[in-house]
Amino acid sequence: MSEAAEAQPEEPANAESILTVIVAGLMNLGIAIAKLVAGLLSGSAAMVSEAAHSAADTVTQFMLYIALRNSEKAPDEAHPFGYGSTAYMWAALAAAFTFVAGGLFSITHGVHSMHGGTESNYLVAYIVLAISFVLEGVSFTRTIVQLRDESRKWKVRPGRFLRHTADTSVKAVFLEDFAALTGLILAATGLALTEITGDPFYDGGASVLIGVLLLIVAVLLGHANLSLLIGRSLPPRFRGAVLAEIEAGEDIAAVQELLTLYLGPESVLVAAKIDYRDSASGEAIERTSRAVEARLRERFPMIRFVFLSPWGAAPLERGDGGLSPR
Repeated sequence: MSEAAEAQPEEPANAESILTVIVAGLMNLGIAIAKLVAGLLSGSAAMVSEAAHSAADTVTQFMLYIALRNSEKAPDEAHPFGYGSTAYMWAALAAAFTFVAGGLFSITHGVHSMHGGTESNYLVAYIVLAISFVLEGVSFTRTIVQLRDESRKWKVRPGRFLRHTADTSVKAVFLEDFAALTGLILAATGLALTEITGDPFYDGGASVLIGVLLLIVAVLLGHANLSLLIGRSLPPRFRGAVLAEIEAGEDIAAVQELLTLYLGPESVLVAAKIDYRDSASGEAIERTSRAVEARLRERFPMIRFVFLSPWGAAPLERGDGGLSPR
């Protein structure tokens, strides 16, 4: 027997991720405009680079929003498991390109500014940096709250969840907010040293460091997104939680094989070979299978497809996500 169904939630399964992306995107847009104005008024290379940083963050959030929306499209004949992987592939490429462009601009602009003139009044720049730090802190706090909520579902620490989760929107916002706060500290340090010494080298140097930071974020984001394209299974700790939930089924004696596959950041396929109790009737097996599938979807909303089959047919092709008979 084989059962498969797709969850039909009343709201998008990734609604919290969408809200996180929207909040971060609006914050970054406002911050980018303020930094650009402050950079032009003060003549600070670091502030202009920070404006490019926030602009890159805004574009990335916009692309992630589109990807999250597209991933919710109903499966069709050409994409039977949905559009998650395709949507996030384009988001990954767009995000990487944006951050690389921003990084190269910041480095080039910083190098050229190291020997330029200086401005003695950086008050407006300091004000914008302080406001930006508060706004980025608000966005970062929301991301931390989501991380804690999600990690609690899997009963793991937030740091472990962040390393292993395939939800690239959460990773992207976390990395961007962390990099944004770091960039603000670099810009403020460069401004202060230039104001104290009168040497534009420090302001330009801060711009170069911000550019390097953007390139690092581009590599990390690209890796996080593109890793979804190679048939990735759930991490061992998360797969163990799915296994325990299946084994708790009323008429299930053992789970002989278990395969899991990310179809997208918020879409997981689960396939298992089940050893049902010898005394279980056909009706009991169907009832148990439906109950297990319902519990899996309730506890792990990202599980969209569940295939349960009795042990005895040809074994499943085993990969990283397989379990040997126990």
